[in-house]
Amino acid sequence: MWQSLDFLESLDKEKLALRSRIFISLHLTQTSHAHSLSIKASSSSSSTAIADPEGIKVNSVPTKPIEGQKTGTSGLRKKVKVFKQENYLANWIQALFNSLPPEDYKNGHLVLGGDGRYFNKEAAQIIIKIAAGNGVGKIMVGRDGIMSTPAVSAVIRKQKAIANGGFIMSASHNPGGPEYDWGIKFNYSSGQPAPESITDKIYGNTLSISEIKMADIPDVDLSSLGVTNFGNFSVEVVDPVSDYLELMENVFDFPLIRSLLSRSDFRFVFDAMHAVTGAYAKPIFVEKLGAKPDSILNGVPLEDFGHGHPDPNLTYARDLVAIMYGENGPDFGAASDGDGDRNMILGKGFFVTPSDSVAIIAANAQEAIPYFKSGPKGLARSMPTSGALDRVAEKLKLPFFEVPTGWKFFGNLMDARKLSVCGEESFGTGSDHIREKDGIWAVLAWLSIVAHRNKDKKPGEKLISVSDVVKAHWATYGRNFFSRYDYEECESEGANKMIGYLRDLVSKSKAGDKYGNYVLQFADDFAYTDPGTGSAGATVRIYIEQFEPDVSKHEMDAQSALKPLIDLALSVSKLRDFTGREKPTVIT
Repeated sequence: MWQSLDFLESLDKEKLALRSRIFISLHLTQTSHAHSLSIKASSSSSSTAIADPEGIKVNSVPTKPIEGQKTGTSGLRKKVKVFKQENYLANWIQALFNSLPPEDYKNGHLVLGGDGRYFNKEAAQIIIKIAAGNGVGKIMVGRDGIMSTPAVSAVIRKQKAIANGGFIMSASHNPGGPEYDWGIKFNYSSGQPAPESITDKIYGNTLSISEIKMADIPDVDLSSLGVTNFGNFSVEVVDPVSDYLELMENVFDFPLIRSLLSRSDFRFVFDAMHAVTGAYAKPIFVEKLGAKPDSILNGVPLEDFGHGHPDPNLTYARDLVAIMYGENGPDFGAASDGDGDRNMILGKGFFVTPSDSVAIIAANAQEAIPYFKSGPKGLARSMPTSGALDRVAEKLKLPFFEVPTGWKFFGNLMDARKLSVCGEESFGTGSDHIREKDGIWAVLAWLSIVAHRNKDKKPGEKLISVSDVVKAHWATYGRNFFSRYDYEECESEGANKMIGYLRDLVSKSKAGDKYGNYVLQFADDFAYTDPGTGSAGATVRIYIEQFEPDVSKHEMDAQSALKPLIDLALSVSKLRDFTGREKPTVIT
């Protein structure tokens, strides 16, 4: 749920009015009580054998509906202990097969991957057995069950003649471990997240499910590459990197990037946060592009992400931030999240906001990235993302789209051949090379831009830095100061009362109303409800934006530049009164 207020600053009637925005959103997530509502069925004593069309024994496991399995914008996410309840995951997987047309999976190929978090290995075996029981011909699974979300999309698209979709085991940027989060989602035949027409059917089928078709086959060794056959069903363990790397080599000019990373006067660091991109960082950045081995931080995927929170922002990637802002920091720093679809870009002592990042990639794509040599088809951003990308689209005369939060909305535009580059303020950036946001793609895009700007620089000449690129962009397009305040795990009751209060305020507001030094231009109740993909409580987010065309003010700290609007947002929303929160959990 979103509330939006647009203001015109009225401090000086003679000067150009500045467009300012405040968004306040509430993301409610349901804590599942399935453990008290589910009726368990024992597969060991009550299963029965059913028809055996694939040359393997298939057991019919009786089950009953389990509450709380509605799929959100990025799949089904709950605590691990919820998924480990008997039949909880199996019910959802079977409901998925019950929701798909048989021709989409019978004797077909599906992809399976995940971010390496706790419970993935056990879950992979369950998914494989149910896939076999429902007549799937082949499962292609990443070694050790690991494959990033962007890579799953890439593999589906590369194998589109035979691959009908794929499963992704991930709770994205949420923490992992026995006490934390797990998630599952299904990507469809073009590599995109399943559309609502499918996820609605899945939920409907979870409410009426009565049996699970489970193949009677042993667990498959996922640690070694190769094919294991069971009758007409097979499991192929594949290298999770190779197809994705091949795609990246087709999108970017690898020799150009290598010329930058191999320079003695350029220092690069990438923080994989002990998440899935640890499996990709060394093959891509070190072995292919010539970065030093010690440039990869936290490069081994761990089930609990090294007790960390794999969310690449200034709060949770604090070790990388300390390095980049430290004395004699590297020239370029980046991080990616749990499943590899988010990114953060840093220069030496300089943070690139996600909203600026996608705008700068779009503005430089045609000259710096071979994939876009004919120019982007169009640009798009999510509703709360700043208007920096809008200004690029206007100047380059490109089609522009504003969509609700959820990558599938971008995918629809891509499939219609109307969109090339897009992004979200929540550190998600991507293009139509796949149908997911892509963390490593964004890092390579930025390296391409910096490499292109420095391609003629001789040893000893001052290099054009990340901050130089950003400031040059601001000089051309103006700067959209932007910040987001996250208040995580608020009490739902208070958060709902705040939204109710704001909804009432918005309904009574009119253009011309004065709020201190600001005059209201527009107030809106954005009618999009996120069914929720978090794990507990409610997250309140405040988004603040103000456009500044004056170059002399572009280097102001965003928090200082936006302080009047931030104070106004907190005052208007009465957030402290409703939630009891004095400070945000995360500031972007």
